[in-house]
Amino acid sequence: MIKLYGIPASRAGRCLWMLQELGLEYENVPVSFLGDSRKPEYLAINPNGHIPCLDDNGLILFESMAINLHLARTYGAGGIWPADEADQSRVIQWSIWGMTEVEPPLMTVLMNRAFLPEPQRDETKAEAGEAGLKAPLQVLEDVLKDRDYILGSEFTAADLNVHSILSWGPALGRMDVSDTARLARWLTRCGERPSLARVYPS
Repeated sequence: MIKLYGIPASRAGRCLWMLQELGLEYENVPVSFLGDSRKPEYLAINPNGHIPCLDDNGLILFESMAINLHLARTYGAGGIWPADEADQSRVIQWSIWGMTEVEPPLMTVLMNRAFLPEPQRDETKAEAGEAGLKAPLQVLEDVLKDRDYILGSEFTAADLNVHSILSWGPALGRMDVSDTARLARWLTRCGERPSLARVYPS
């Protein structure tokens, strides 16, 4: 049985979404940030002491994007993992793009508008993060000008992985996407997938 260690309110959420999207049977072992990930029994699985971690029938993987790319490639061939090899490479490209171009400035915004205690927040840093998001958001807006999803007409792992990063800003009310209407519609389209609702039931 596949085991995913972590909790939905973390980067493990994107892996749980992938597992749901693929319709796989799995066990979610709840490991939280606060203490659980530093216990010896968990460090024996993931010595980094971070979540998530995947045990795919004996194959141990950490890093949420690596986990998702593995799951999509292994279990989603021809669907969420596209059949075309060039599109497979584009899935990897966009997943890395999300981590390198979007996540750093977005986390600066969220840390200083949502996550840090009020006295530690710095609105100047939040505004700098917001400014840093403008270029990557426009890149995605332009890509979506003639398509519903990042690679074309079908939802793929590229959409899941990028949405799992970018959606945190609007979801927490800390990022305005009104200037990128196509991106906003894409966020809604991906966010309405039943598989995601099963990870975060209302």
